[in-house]
Amino acid sequence: MLADVGSATIKRYGILNTVSAEALGPNGDDPAVLADFPLYVSVTSPNERFVGIAYPGTFMLDTEGVVTARFFEDFYQERNTAANILIKVGAGGSSVQGTEISTSHIQIRTYPSDSVIARGELFSLAVEITPQPNMHVYAPGAEGYRVITLSIEPQRFVRLLPIQHPASEIYYFEPLDERVPVYQKPFTLLQEVVTETLREERAAFDEMGTLTFTGSLEYQACDDKVCYNPVSVPLSWTVGIKPFVSRQRRP
Repeated sequence: MLADVGSATIKRYGILNTVSAEALGPNGDDPAVLADFPLYVSVTSPNERFVGIAYPGTFMLDTEGVVTARFFEDFYQERNTAANILIKVGAGGSSVQGTEISTSHIQIRTYPSDSVIARGELFSLAVEITPQPNMHVYAPGAEGYRVITLSIEPQRFVRLLPIQHPASEIYYFEPLDERVPVYQKPFTLLQEVVTETLREERAAFDEMGTLTFTGSLEYQACDDKVCYNPVSVPLSWTVGIKPFVSRQRRP
């Protein structure tokens, strides 16, 4: 925790939350300001103790003190778990036991970033994919082929964020004299999930005990001579639910 007198460090990092001051100023009755306050500051009424606080986020630094990554959420009640951040920066996979699946074309390992989650936490459903020898699967931008895609069934209490595919490489397919983006080396797809509940639903969420996600991995694989039919692999993940702890903003 940083004792930041006058919010000097917060201002230098460019993360000063100005919504609090605006809510106490001449625009405090503006409907837009009133709508922003519970999203970006607190569900309580505006008061002076919220002035000078930062937008919540995480900075990742290297051994030289250089910022290498940063993560900020849209709303103050939503926070990345530490395990999710470590996965996103490539600092190792989750310690959660994974499930391994093998097909004729790829090896698959699935796991959640966290074994237990709470309301407001942002975590990931991970799929590690290793193409079999001499195999490749198609990346976004490959026209005429089934691009590898992770699909998760929507459900109550959670919001699914857009999947970001990792960088691919260009493969020259000699039989058709074409160049297409593919994955030939191991890579990981991350489906980020935010647990969110309306106030009147929170007790129901906390009492569930576990949350199970189901979905499928869709792909088409080829080797250096043959393109195979598209494949759909069913997947599932289960995480525990821990009691919610309120993150009330303090100066």
